[in-house]
Amino acid sequence: MTTPQSTLFEHALANRRPVRLDGGLATELEAQGHDIGTHLWSAALLKSDPAAIVAAHRAFLEAGADVIISASYQASVEGFATLGVGERDAEALIASSVDLALTARRQYLEAHPERQRRPMVAASVGPYGAALHDGSEYSGDYDVDDAGLRAFHERRLSLLDLTDADLLACETIPNRREAAVLCDLLAHARLPAWVSFCCRDERCISDGTPLREVCALFRDHPRVLALGVNCTAPGYVSSLIGEIRAAAPAKAVVVYPNSGETYDSATNAWSGDASTAACADFARDWHAAGARLIGGCCRIGPRQIAAMHHGLPG
Repeated sequence: MTTPQSTLFEHALANRRPVRLDGGLATELEAQGHDIGTHLWSAALLKSDPAAIVAAHRAFLEAGADVIISASYQASVEGFATLGVGERDAEALIASSVDLALTARRQYLEAHPERQRRPMVAASVGPYGAALHDGSEYSGDYDVDDAGLRAFHERRLSLLDLTDADLLACETIPNRREAAVLCDLLAHARLPAWVSFCCRDERCISDGTPLREVCALFRDHPRVLALGVNCTAPGYVSSLIGEIRAAAPAKAVVVYPNSGETYDSATNAWSGDASTAACADFARDWHAAGARLIGGCCRIGPRQIAAMHHGLPG
């Protein structure tokens, strides 16, 4: 509990024990009865109901999470403009996502003074496509040049990097161009980071680039300490762990896949079946394959996260 905030992530990785992540924040917010079907998805609640976000974070902490990820994944100045929020206020709302996660952590630790491992707060940095709300974060098919990608990420990264988060979580990255932009920007970040990719099969990210190729960009990166996959079907994960370890053997591996259900961006709905029973087995398999940070993404709630965590050693 005495480790400084700025080194919590490095300290956790040095311990060599599994690090348990949270699940889908939007999934838990929906389970609590909140409507998140707007252009901003769960980030809209940063303005309309911040207490709901704190409660969702608390639910994952109670389920055993060592890391909670902020509600900034889909937050953007452009998105808040659709709600009539000005630029400065929008930037304050994006930064407030970390404050809400910190509040949840403080409340949790006050309620559980026996907790030995201090949970971490990761500031979510979603892909460019997430701000468009058109499903392109799952395909990597962007109508923007590299300069546009850089401007988009640089603005939000600079905000989140100045918060009291413990790390940056650059997640659901679907194409190589965006990975290269983030690789450059993160070299100048104050906070350590992980980068995780959205994958379409056992070998490639969403745009068809081999996962080994994009992970190799970060092989010797000074600030990116972990590489992985998220919002990816769980059946692909064990193979993808091998691809990551081959490309960047010195980096920790982070995995937090979705439930395996299919999302339709046109109808904003999911189809298929999600099974909690398999979560513990998946977590054990992924840890055995070399993953150090393990959790869930879309359609994975506190109940599934608790099952995953019970399947891990330590």
